[in-house]
Amino acid sequence: MSVKEATKAVPAPVRAAPEPPRPSKKNRSWDEAPRWQIYLPLSIYLVFTLIPFYWILLFSLRPAGSTSLVPWPMTFDHFEKVWTERAFGTYFQNSVLVGVATLLMTTLVALAGGYALARFNFKVKRAFMLALLCSQFVPGALLLVPLFEIFAELQMINSLGSVIIAETVFQLPLSMILISNFIKNVPYSLEEAAWVDGCNRFTAFRIVVLPLLRPGLIAVGSFAFVHSWNHFLFALMFLNNQEKQTIPVGLNTLMGADSVDLGALAAGGIIAAVPVVIVFAFIQKWLITGFSAGAVKG
Repeated sequence: MSVKEATKAVPAPVRAAPEPPRPSKKNRSWDEAPRWQIYLPLSIYLVFTLIPFYWILLFSLRPAGSTSLVPWPMTFDHFEKVWTERAFGTYFQNSVLVGVATLLMTTLVALAGGYALARFNFKVKRAFMLALLCSQFVPGALLLVPLFEIFAELQMINSLGSVIIAETVFQLPLSMILISNFIKNVPYSLEEAAWVDGCNRFTAFRIVVLPLLRPGLIAVGSFAFVHSWNHFLFALMFLNNQEKQTIPVGLNTLMGADSVDLGALAAGGIIAAVPVVIVFAFIQKWLITGFSAGAVKG
């Protein structure tokens, strides 16, 4: 082979496409807003959002009777007071138990019901979906009397199980709708291929469909956990013993008829808020993906 033929055989190097020039201040398009019009409203909104958090942090860390706008000298006496004297350690354990149990029960039942709604057709399917949607308009206060009578007959009053069941029932309709819409986005052909390979329906769902539902399950589970963590009404009505109370009811006990211990109340509010903030900090990516995917019409 000659040198000319060898040169022709070698392909010419592909040149990367030049990057489009960034718009400068002079050639900015007419429909592009200046940066200050974006950052200024966001900064104002951020200030109004962070001021309440700073205020509650200030009351929880500065000494009692202080009027300083800076938490110095810093003290943790309010946290020690609510954790030991006001039994917030017990309230925290009860809230964790209720939140985790509600998360597991809601996710499992909603997963089974959502799969049935997404994959099976039956006569009353539309009516059932309509009933699920209409149940979201029913406030929790209307469920107190029938639930109280049921739990009284079952001798479950003053038991954390009653709160867990009530929270699960209250969370199921929306959770089933979200998971069913998420399952509809998984191609049915994937399950059929697993059936051809010898899997039954449950095995195909566990191996093929379930791993693809991770964002939806995280979204539903986190929503159920946060709602049960912050819910006040069911715990107040079904739990009479102080050792069985949860954090929202414990915060209510810090407000007396004549006076309010602002330092202890602020410390209790931070104790109640920190777990939720930590959970959302770790699952925010999955949460946004799950809710957006579950909202798509199937």
